Amino acid sequence: MAHVILGLLLIAPQSFYALVRAFEASVTLFYSASSGSIKRALDGLLTRELVEVASTQTGGRGKKTYQVTEAGRREFRAWMTGELAGRDLESAALSRLYFLGLVEPSERVAVLRRIEARVEHDLAKFSRLDEQLDTVKVPEGLTEVAASQRATLAYGIASLQFMLDWFRDHAERLDGTPPDQARTSREHGRRDQARP
Repeated sequence: MAHVILGLLLIAPQSFYALVRAFEASVTLFYSASSGSIKRALDGLLTRELVEVASTQTGGRGKKTYQVTEAGRREFRAWMTGELAGRDLESAALSRLYFLGLVEPSERVAVLRRIEARVEHDLAKFSRLDEQLDTVKVPEGLTEVAASQRATLAYGIASLQFMLDWFRDHAERLDGTPPDQARTSREHGRRDQARP
């Protein structure tokens, strides 16, 4: 969440309440957070000196506006251009996609390629699990439960395949690869993988 806050503050310095509204209005598509967790993350960024108070309104509650420090900019860039960590791949990938315009144009395709690599890794892992389950004998009376579990796995695999294809296409558009050429290249690659 800290990196999402850094990204929002890089777009524009804003108050805590504006950050909460930004989470509710747009970031909630891929990342949900309570106002309490946003406040804790913001306080942590202040403690680490990754953000600072840019201004404080006089009178009333003295509303503070926060902005990213130079150290915060470096932290954000390292996160955007680094490997994807954590178990929630979709949030990690969509967070980086949402803020992709904040990194240098020359770095954007590499960010997308790292997302691709992580999706490929997870897709391979779940595909191997699917193959292993073909060899497992289902205990008597659990056939319907096992069928539902396999359907859940099939959904996950299909979702990851869609994600992989989508990020590849987006990277190829940014990279300037003609869509037909990129698609043909991918299809050849899949056929080569399928050969014994």
